[in-house]
Amino acid sequence: MTTKTYSIDISAEASKVYNIMLGLEDKKTYQSWTASFNPTSTFEGSWEKGSKIFFLGTDDQGNTSGMLSKIAENIPNKFVSIEHCGIIENDQEITQGPEVEQWAGSKENYTYTQNNGLTRVTVEIDTNEKYIDHFDDTWPKALNKLKELSES
Repeated sequence: MTTKTYSIDISAEASKVYNIMLGLEDKKTYQSWTASFNPTSTFEGSWEKGSKIFFLGTDDQGNTSGMLSKIAENIPNKFVSIEHCGIIENDQEITQGPEVEQWAGSKENYTYTQNNGLTRVTVEIDTNEKYIDHFDDTWPKALNKLKELSES
């Protein structure tokens, strides 16, 4: 596993960025910025600490797949930590096997640092080497969309 870090400065209060990023007031804001990863990206579950949450999308054949995760920490407007526990394939939860072993225990952390009207969002993700190019391409696009949504 490698940890990758991406960040962006957004001209908005941390509370606004946090709410938009997590889709707390309108799930469509989450779906909008995560469309960079998959146009059908969504989530099911709760952002509360200790909760199970599913990050889902559909493939070209209409099958639902994604990540089974838990919220390891959530300090509103400051920090969110997601721990990936398994995968969803064809609407089934899979928590064991070679595909899961690539991701099990990996973290995705969001830090919100507010200073003089700007909020810096820093994302740290644990990933396999084979996904680095993909994330280096998609995370900046996703964060730019988050910036656009938060500054409007």
